[in-house]
Amino acid sequence: MTVFALVDCNNFYASCERLFRPDLVGQPIVVLSNNDGCIVARSAEAKALNINMAVPVHQIQDTLAQHGVRIFSSNYALYGDLSNRVMHTLEALAPVAEVYSIDEAFLDLTGVDNVQALTEFGYEVRNTVQQHVGITVSVGIAPSKTLAKLANHAAKKYKATQGVVDLTDPTRQEKLLRLVQVGDVWGVGRRLRRRLNDLDIVTAWDLAKQSPRDIGSRFSVVLERTVRELNGESCLDLDDVPATKQQIICSRSFGQRITRQQEMREAIGSYTARGAEKLRQERQRCRSITVFIRTGVFNSNDPQYANSATLPLEYPTDDTRTLLTAANSLLNRLWKDGFRYAKGGIVLNDFYDHGVYQPDFFAKTKFDPKSPELMALMDSLNKKHPKSLLFARQGLQHAWAMKRDYLSPAYTTHWSALPRVR
Repeated sequence: MTVFALVDCNNFYASCERLFRPDLVGQPIVVLSNNDGCIVARSAEAKALNINMAVPVHQIQDTLAQHGVRIFSSNYALYGDLSNRVMHTLEALAPVAEVYSIDEAFLDLTGVDNVQALTEFGYEVRNTVQQHVGITVSVGIAPSKTLAKLANHAAKKYKATQGVVDLTDPTRQEKLLRLVQVGDVWGVGRRLRRRLNDLDIVTAWDLAKQSPRDIGSRFSVVLERTVRELNGESCLDLDDVPATKQQIICSRSFGQRITRQQEMREAIGSYTARGAEKLRQERQRCRSITVFIRTGVFNSNDPQYANSATLPLEYPTDDTRTLLTAANSLLNRLWKDGFRYAKGGIVLNDFYDHGVYQPDFFAKTKFDPKSPELMALMDSLNKKHPKSLLFARQGLQHAWAMKRDYLSPAYTTHWSALPRVR
């Protein structure tokens, strides 16, 4: 029998903020979106205060202050690094692992029960991640991915499980499916839930008892597959090799409106440099770049303007210098004075693997053979010492940068941010 485990970090962003701050244990925590706009993560204590997701923080400032809720800006460097540590730990514990999101991974446990009880293995996973990284995880085990998702849901919800639920037993599967609302099933959104409720399909068990073919003809092949998965039939394989990206987008809303072209040039330059770095991490080269800029869509008092432009490149490249030149040329086409710009960004498209593109003999510019070595050196230096090597076009003083007034230190990725013990 195929067996999957879904390992999910509990309240991941809040847990990351707590890891180097013991004084925050037991304290309500919320983490904000880009530019400190809305709440995107909450600790269990904040959830108990009925603080909802996606609420603009300025609307509940009084509530946050009244209950002493600690506020943090999104610290992507910290979350990304701790996520990598969790995933590397999981990959060392299981035969095959699929990183599903920043805080979730599926493990293939097929055959593990021949040498160890699955629940016991789940506790081992939980204890090892806690010991090695300091992050608490929940583990759901089942014969299909969809059931593993529900098992993980139960592991978080019911304290008696101590964070691990094994649903390989059909009797336990039925018991849980009868308790779970159909809207809590993986892939069932609000609209689909309403349609199912209209057919008296209220619980996950109700959905599991439907004819897969009838559900497929009435709704979709995807929901038919979900029905089969709820009955323990594995329809979703484990993808242990991440799919190659088809495009790379780098964009942020600005911390304050941009009115000068030089500031926009620096912003687009910074996004382009970051996009090129991601491209090299993917071991790809691109042959197309798009630049876009726009004003704020929610301020009707400002004149509105939005535009984008795309430039095909003569040959696929991952060289930051080439992409910066192209991005600057596109910005010159797009820029118009007299507007207060709220957002800009770049998109890299048309990817090629290294060595598979046949160059144009008559191209005006030739590929620089020293480019790979130069870019590798730059990436290596910036990995050891973040932002130590930049291009002038990126600028130094980023007044337009994303607003993050509650940002915690980058404890694990920057020497100057290491916590001091006295």
